[in-house]
Amino acid sequence: MLTIQPLVALIAGILILVVPRLLNYIVAIYLIIVGILGLAPQLGAM
Repeated sequence: MLTIQPLVALIAGILILVVPRLLNYIVAIYLIIVGILGLAPQLGAM
């Protein structure tokens, strides 16, 4: 079974090589998604 994180990392790496300006956006979106997924169980318990 292919996990999603290595696939996302591969796609992000390729995009950063092609368009280096995307680095800031890719990192920001990744951090937001990880933060939301990390907080989701705690927010659901409230």
